[in-house]
Formats: sequence, C-alpha cells, structure tokens
Amino acid sequence: MKEKQYLFCPGPVMVSEKVRQALLHPDMCHRVPSFENVIQNVQNKLLEVYKANEDYAILLITGSGTAANETVISSCFTADDEVLLISNGEFGDRLEELLQIHKVKADILKYEWGERPDVSDVEKRLKTNRHITTMMMVFHETSTSVVNPVKEVGELAARYGKTYIVDGVSALAGEDVDVVRDHIDFCTSSSNKCLASFPGVGIICAKKSKIEKTKKNRTRVAYLNLYRVYQMSENLHQTPNTPSVTMFIALEAAVQRLLEEGLAEQINRHKRCARIIRDGVRKMGLRLLVDDKVASNTVSSVFLPAEISMADFIGTMEEKGFTVYAGKGPLKPQNMFQIANMGEIDEEMCHVFLKTMEETLTEFKQ
Repeated sequence: MKEKQYLFCPGPVMVSEKVRQALLHPDMCHRVPSFENVIQNVQNKLLEVYKANEDYAILLITGSGTAANETVISSCFTADDEVLLISNGEFGDRLEELLQIHKVKADILKYEWGERPDVSDVEKRLKTNRHITTMMMVFHETSTSVVNPVKEVGELAARYGKTYIVDGVSALAGEDVDVVRDHIDFCTSSSNKCLASFPGVGIICAKKSKIEKTKKNRTRVAYLNLYRVYQMSENLHQTPNTPSVTMFIALEAAVQRLLEEGLAEQINRHKRCARIIRDGVRKMGLRLLVDDKVASNTVSSVFLPAEISMADFIGTMEEKGFTVYAGKGPLKPQNMFQIANMGEIDEEMCHVFLKTMEETLTEFKQ
C-alpha cells in the first residue's frame, strides 16, 4: 500500500492542509472560554451552511452522523407519536433500526435500493394514516447515490402540519440543503463527509421551538439527550460531557475553509468532479446504478464486470494509492462499488484516479 492514500470513498474524506494543521493546536481544556469560542464559531458558520435563520440552533455531538440521528430519535418522541419513514437504502434502514430500538411507532414506506421515492405515495400514506405526527427521510442515500425529493416532501410536511426530520449526513455542503425553504425541523450531518473534516463530530440543526417541546419527554439515553445538549449549548456554549476537543477545532478550520471557497462554488466543484467520473467510467464500458438526473453530486455507484473480483480490484487500487468502497446490502453481490468525490478532491485528481482505474481494469482483463 502506498503511504499516501487518495480517498475516493464516501467518508472519511480527504481534508485540506489547513484542517490537518488544526490538529496541532496547543493542549486545551474544554471548560475554558477559548473552547467555548470554538463551539460558537462552528455553530455560527454551520447556520450559514444549513441556510438557517435565528429560529434554528446548531448542536454538536461527539460521535458519528449516526450519533446525531440517534440523539434526535431517542429524544423527540412520545407514545402518542408515529413516524412516517421513507426508506430506500442502507441509511433509511439504519433509521428504521434506531426507531425500533427506541420503541418509536413507525409506518415504513419502503422502496427498492436505488429507487427514488414517489411523492404521491407519500401523500397517499399521509391521507390514509391519520396517526402520523412526523415524517423522516434521508437526503442523500449514500448507499445508492440517490438524492431523495426532500424539498417536495418538506412541502407536504408543511401542508399537513407534520414535524420533518432529515438525515443530511452526506448531503450538507454537497447538495442544495436549505432547512428554512424545505420546512426541515431537524437536519443531521457529520464532520467527515462534505464538510471535509475528520470523523468525530455529529451535527444537528434544529428548530428551537421543536427542541423545547422535547423538554419533558422520557429520557431514553443520557449521553445523547437532545434537550440536555441544547441547554448546555444555549446557556453556556458548552457540551454536557467531555467532547472530542481536537475534532471540534478541526471542524472549525474545515467550515472556515468551506466558506472561504464559497458554499456554492464547493457544490459546483463536486458537480464537475462527479461529471468527470461518470463520463470516465462510461467510456470504460461500465454501468452506473442510477440515472444522472437523480444521482448526487458526490457519489457514483458503479458495477464492475462480473468476472473481476471486487476484493482484488479494491485491493489493487489501494496498493496504487486510491481507496474506494464496495457496495452494501443487495448491491454488494452484484459487484457494485462506489466512487466518491467528497472532500478535498478536484478535477485533476479525478482524471488521475480514472487513469489508474482504467489501467487496473486492463490488467485484470489480460
């Protein structure tokens, strides 16, 4: 394996030198004003990235994106609530698992992996099940690269008066995320996807009024208690428990770097890179899982020829300095793998990646 690895996988991602240098900060206690300033800086900048207004708060959790999702799911529901979960892949399934673990009533509108939900189906379910109080879906279903109709479903949530929760873990700073426009009440994310920082910080952007409604809810967990995190954040600019100090500082540097490039420009860079990758794999005669019209700006799901071993292909690419993911769930036996262009990846790197991939495929065919 080469010492330098180029991460063309959907997290962890390539980070900038500025973010890497942030790891070398002086030793710092988390219960001091300087660290409280870090938290405030990250929160203020992330409100910009979410396109949120003063009605929203940013909460930071030491953990992955799943920790952010579990914080919301474990804290927001009572026995009177029922969730309509729209699921079409691995991460929709993960939300379903969390709902089951925390004994939240759920009506699952399930689609095949790679299929985009039909908004008319969602509205039909709302009309037939009057017990639904909350709607939930994944923004970018990373396991298939499908971008779901978050805006249209948000319009339904507003029209029918439902709380709207969106898993935006791999979407924030890669797709057009706008919590105000799309009527999103809770939107989660993670530090190590399109924000291009290191793993370790889960993020929640939530309406303050919705958080306040969780105040008297039964506490299912202590560490991931939403209202406790909110109280410490709003009143003291602190976290209830010891946070991953270094990862918070790295995230501060990453979000600052993002805003310096410009959110719109970063998203456009992702779009350009995705187009290069998809055009390139098609020229190699490979098939993509989903149509470009519904595919994300940052992940391409590609099928290897059946005669090529996925393990050998991934291992060889790794030896040459490039990391890619094997597919998940029902797509793995179909020899599907994923190429991601999240993080600090530019057009030139995509061309180098494609050249290496083409050489590797040629070697396997000889």
